Amino acid sequence: MKNNDEKSNKEIIREYIEVVLNEGKSDKIADYISKDYAEVYDGKRFELGINGAYDHIAGVRKTYPDIQMAVDRQISEGEWVATSYTMSGTEWLGIKPTGNKITVTGVNIDRVVNGKIIEHGGAANLLEPMLRIGAIKIIGLGENEFRAG
Repeated sequence: MKNNDEKSNKEIIREYIEVVLNEGKSDKIADYISKDYAEVYDGKRFELGINGAYDHIAGVRKTYPDIQMAVDRQISEGEWVATSYTMSGTEWLGIKPTGNKITVTGVNIDRVVNGKIIEHGGAANLLEPMLRIGAIKIIGLGENEFRAG
């Protein structure tokens, strides 16, 4: 493993996803997350720090016990890294589990400073998986008319 001075910001994000999220090694969070870590959603900034990042990952892994996130592509500019991903798991957002795998695509925007993730935000396409599992229906379409992915 390279030290943080030798890693690109994209490599840091990819390694964080693989080690912490996919392998479930939450004890490694402090290796990747800054003590000043914040998440930004809907224009609001939430100062979480390392403990908040740990709680966030614990919640994600509770929602998706078998979560796997694949990096589809990344773009990096300075401190910022954009990551397009495909994530899958079998339980989802408190909806009664069907045992079927749910797939979600999205984009994360992370800021890496001094080898640590200091800011995270993003958006996920939640409409398609909700339609696919029947949690919501499009009004006016017949039962079998939606053909996602």
